[in-house]
Amino acid sequence: MKIAIDAMGGDFAPENIVKGVNLAKKELHDVTFQLYGDSTKIRAFLEDEANVEIVETTEVIDFHDDPVSAIKEKKDSSLVRAVQAVKSGEAGAVLSAGSTGALLTAGLLFVKRIKQVSRPALMSTLPTVDGRGFDMLDLGANTENTAQHLVDFAILGSYYAENVRGIAQPRVALLSNGAEESKGSPMIKEAHELLSTRTDINFIGNIESRDILAGAADVVVADGFTGNAVLKAIEGTASILMKQIKAAIMGGSFTTKIGGALIKKPLSGFRDLMSTDSAGGAPFVGLKAPVVKIHGNATPETVASALRQVHKMLETDVTGKLVKHFEENHD
Repeated sequence: MKIAIDAMGGDFAPENIVKGVNLAKKELHDVTFQLYGDSTKIRAFLEDEANVEIVETTEVIDFHDDPVSAIKEKKDSSLVRAVQAVKSGEAGAVLSAGSTGALLTAGLLFVKRIKQVSRPALMSTLPTVDGRGFDMLDLGANTENTAQHLVDFAILGSYYAENVRGIAQPRVALLSNGAEESKGSPMIKEAHELLSTRTDINFIGNIESRDILAGAADVVVADGFTGNAVLKAIEGTASILMKQIKAAIMGGSFTTKIGGALIKKPLSGFRDLMSTDSAGGAPFVGLKAPVVKIHGNATPETVASALRQVHKMLETDVTGKLVKHFEENHD
């Protein structure tokens, strides 16, 4: 099993990427980690080269680069070379903390989308209060969608939740402004009608954004614009909430500070609950092989979690199952 890794993508590359590989190597003994980038910089952080292949590249795609132009002009970039390794069969999956747009463009150009999946979706596993979590897509790969796109997303998310997260008959819900089937935009209403007729997924109807963190569904489907907005709202609220709690404790009286010390452990647990780090990366589901994006500021622990996630995707052959499903059953 080989995973191609863009070692130069991200805010803290290659240090955090390589350190994440160091962590993952300790438990994923059946994986060969292909690191694409500046070999000298990579080796500076690599503990040893067991189960590691370093592929020298000379260019890096920047977050400010135009995705399409960058893919065409920077052919020896770590991101392009890593994705091309999947195309050629040298690797089974690719992981990058680089430009989201460039990674999606390269994925579409080289890995290709599954036949009859009109749009790949960006998906992430987000936290819930019961610790179970839920998968949400699309989180911004598309800004405009049709009802049929949402149906495809529901199938993609359901397969992922069942195969990678081990959830039997995952509950799939459609994000709307009300739980009633009469609520939502014309696109949402049409998608609801289409999903209600399907027997291959466990569709439970509409869900409101206020209920998604409560664990009311295992898969939440949205158009890319709405999904991205909801994701950013969740991340921003969690960050501000933790900062406000900390500021209230540190700026309070001596008694308040003592109380803060006593609840430090529970607050740490709450912070971990609201973090998406343990879930790993965000795969572009709908492509013919796993193409997974992690935050540009990903920590080594996040990188290691994402590599475990990719390993699970390859181990369960979730992409192969999706290819078969769409070829045999898609209308």
